Amino acid sequence: MCHDRCHHRQGSSSWARRKRGTSGQAIGRSKGGMTTKILALTDALGNLVRFRLMPGNRFDSVGVAPLIEGVEFGALLADKAFDNNDIITDLNERGAGIVISQHPRRAIPIPLDAEMYKWRHLIENFFCKLKEFKRIAMRACKTDSSFEAIIYLAAAVINSR
Repeated sequence: MCHDRCHHRQGSSSWARRKRGTSGQAIGRSKGGMTTKILALTDALGNLVRFRLMPGNRFDSVGVAPLIEGVEFGALLADKAFDNNDIITDLNERGAGIVISQHPRRAIPIPLDAEMYKWRHLIENFFCKLKEFKRIAMRACKTDSSFEAIIYLAAAVINSR
């Protein structure tokens, strides 16, 4: 007598049912496809202090609190993506200057130091230099740890120039 199923055979391992994908690798789907955001904190000379990797579909303001935790600074220069009441409250508690370009729909505008805001180009210059490294621009590394290592290496090369 022949049966359609062979119950005496070994089944697939329990590892076959594990969840796969990029959930723990700071990769998220955005308009441009699968991307990773790099939130960077630089000093007054444009040198990397620290950074965080985030999936491309997350808001930038989510990663700011861990990025600035334990760092002393006089002012935070940022663009409109960081115009968030929680960030501004945290900066006020620290006594740090707030130099953030604001969304036009903000009810009560915060005064912006236009002369200091001009120095925001240092972070933009850092990202331009970082994108010169093809492995970073294309996210050639599969894991977060190897991608972070490449960013640290690139930052060291940029600082040595």
